Amino acid sequence: MAQRRHGPGHMGVAAVAVLLLATGCVREGAAAADHGGPPEESGGPGTSRSSPGTRVAHGSAAGSGATGSGPSPSVPSDPGEALRKAVAALPRYGTSRTRTSVSMVSGGTRIDVQGAGAFDYRTGRGRLNVRLPEGTSGARPGERRTVTELVVPGALCMSNRGAGVPRGKWVRVGTASLADGNLVTAGATDPVSAAQLLRGARKVTYEGTARTAGGTQVRRYRGTVDLASAARTASKHRRGELEAAARGFSERTVPFDAQIDGQGRLRKVRHRFTFAGGAPSGADGTRSGAAGQEGGEGDGREGVAVASTTWFYAYGAPVEVVMPEPDDIYAGEIAPF
Repeated sequence: MAQRRHGPGHMGVAAVAVLLLATGCVREGAAAADHGGPPEESGGPGTSRSSPGTRVAHGSAAGSGATGSGPSPSVPSDPGEALRKAVAALPRYGTSRTRTSVSMVSGGTRIDVQGAGAFDYRTGRGRLNVRLPEGTSGARPGERRTVTELVVPGALCMSNRGAGVPRGKWVRVGTASLADGNLVTAGATDPVSAAQLLRGARKVTYEGTARTAGGTQVRRYRGTVDLASAARTASKHRRGELEAAARGFSERTVPFDAQIDGQGRLRKVRHRFTFAGGAPSGADGTRSGAAGQEGGEGDGREGVAVASTTWFYAYGAPVEVVMPEPDDIYAGEIAPF
């Protein structure tokens, strides 16, 4: 299969937005994910902040949240340990549904890519339906095409990519071969990757509590991820991907904020990535003028800012991931976007 390779200096905004189509891998009509889960479960845009509480800082690497629930969660004595516990608890809770959002600026235009699906944290497998911006190759005027993705340890599969891939065929790519380890090039940061990154969290602070639109109370945390540390401590199935990310991003640390509910479960993680190269060539052959600032035009520095948010909800929901048969995988030339 012919693939375009993108080095650390060639991760354009356009590539981030639509490279997912360059790697397609879900059969047409495969199980569709739910877009936008229940507000009370999603911890999404409707989240409102309540009392800020007492800010607590700690320099350790991040992990998962404290156990227990209640309307007034206690202030964690070690925010980093709370995050570590939440990450470690994911296999115990088994599965969840997820929503994703990736935002960036390309040529003065804001680009938003949304996704939804479900993941099994015991196997590291899941699926996402990712809705592309208008104007991608193969889409009709005004159409926002949906690409279905299968994420498994070490590989990404997609379908409905268009641009030369026959209908009903899948495309498969090794995620460690992507310059960012597939953290955002497929249009989403899947929940397994979002959680694994928190293994490298540093300078974690507790930012008080908030309530989702449905009334669920969550604890808020903030800090930075050391990409090299996250790669060293990641599970063996995700280590290669994070090692690629540590090489591919222009910044060695990534700011994040996270939310954990009263049962110690991750509910939301947002990372703010910066790609090297202010105006690199994208997978569609275009050039990007974005740089430096999240959600805005460049400030003269080289770099493309991308904000990626992952929501976790409906823990325990059923998850089915059926990989394509070898004959269903497209091995021909993949056209640029």
